[in-house]
Amino acid sequence: MNPINRRSMLETSAAAAAGIAAGALVPDRLLDAARPNTASASRLRFGVVGINHAHIYGMVDAIARGGGELVSFHAREPDLADEFGRRYPNAKRVREDREVLEDRTIQVILSAIVPNERAPLGIRAMQLGKDYVCDKPGMTTLAQLAEVKRVQAATKRIYSIVYSERFENGATLRAGELVRSGAIGQVVQTIGLGPHRIHPPARPDWFWDPERHGGILCDIASHQFDQFLWFTGSTSAEIGASQVRNVRHPEHPRFQDFGDAMVRGNGGSGYVRVDWFTPAGLPTWGDTRLTILGTDGYIEVRKNVDLAGRAGANHLFIADATGVRYEDCRGVDLPYGRQLVDDILHRTETAMTQAHCFLATELALRAQEQARLL
Repeated sequence: MNPINRRSMLETSAAAAAGIAAGALVPDRLLDAARPNTASASRLRFGVVGINHAHIYGMVDAIARGGGELVSFHAREPDLADEFGRRYPNAKRVREDREVLEDRTIQVILSAIVPNERAPLGIRAMQLGKDYVCDKPGMTTLAQLAEVKRVQAATKRIYSIVYSERFENGATLRAGELVRSGAIGQVVQTIGLGPHRIHPPARPDWFWDPERHGGILCDIASHQFDQFLWFTGSTSAEIGASQVRNVRHPEHPRFQDFGDAMVRGNGGSGYVRVDWFTPAGLPTWGDTRLTILGTDGYIEVRKNVDLAGRAGANHLFIADATGVRYEDCRGVDLPYGRQLVDDILHRTETAMTQAHCFLATELALRAQEQARLL
């Protein structure tokens, strides 16, 4: 087993983290289309390099709501750049990424570039004095993680990975508030399920290549490991067992469409299951679920759909000492964008600690590396 240590987490409530939704143009988006894209008065300037996943749209919108001004962007792919430019016509489109990275007026770089390119780009950004915010997975190998940690420690820049299933889901944030209020007693275990819809025609070549994509546990399950740490309060953790499988895609023999893992930490235990089997009839990209077991009750979060039940997303169910009840969490505040802007301006850690960010990713990477191929 590989124990992983970090300093104590500084988050003190669920309101201390909210985050990034995905773009509205891909099946596995997390963007709540009903939420208006409104920006606060500009407090900092930011740029974008790499828009290979449409999560970048939610990332940009969150930072803009927090007071960031999008200045410029770069993408190698003309079709992706054209689309991005139509969405953000006030941002300057540049020919080379260095025009964004070397702009001294820009304080932070956002990226959803191909996954195995995210860490090298982040290292360049930090070495140029920029903070860096990237889509998950934030790196695809343990060697990349080690180098990112080394450069981050040397530069003292922020390297933030967007765990949007927690950051941008009101029901998950509300569950955190309930847990921290003691509603279900001491947390014993989390169960995180992350099914996704695959829709092969919409997937680029890099999606099928684990060297570029990172593998199913590295990618999707990073969300579940983040939530495990956050809800159990674990400050060290290790992978007990993990496995992956390719069930339905023989034409892509190295692809993985199923994975699961057991994890244990100094604050509790957890189980993670992720897959690409969302059926065509489900009215959303995935029935993503979280169960939090406590000594005095339990909470279930249905993030995207209440199966054959209430319409919409952000459903929370709780059974505790007072009975059973349901909460509609669509109106819960999502403060990640403004908190991250505050952290960039004031060198604080209110949105997410750097240690937590790295530990969640390390668990995902170790689960992927240790996974038994079924």
